[in-house]
Amino acid sequence: MAVDGNYTVEMDSPVGVRTGNLILKTDGNFLTGTVSDEQGEHTLEDGTVSGNEFSFNLRVSTPMGDIKLSFKGSISGNAVSGNVQIGDFGSFAFKGNRS
Repeated sequence: MAVDGNYTVEMDSPVGVRTGNLILKTDGNFLTGTVSDEQGEHTLEDGTVSGNEFSFNLRVSTPMGDIKLSFKGSISGNAVSGNVQIGDFGSFAFKGNRS
């Protein structure tokens, strides 16, 4: 299943549900793209893909400083889902659909 695409996603977080746009692009086993939300556009770092499973990191600036988010997920049809580790705040679910 092709991971490449644009996805509208919802993510649980310590401050409630957040929504955004996830753009994924593969090049072999490498994954690039962006996440856009109300805080702006964030570039994926350390992205990898294997079949329909993927992982990547990104950093967001907050009043408490930069926080690293580590995503692990998979694509099934037009659906995307997985978990994101948000710094020391814990792991939270995300889900969405190809847009």
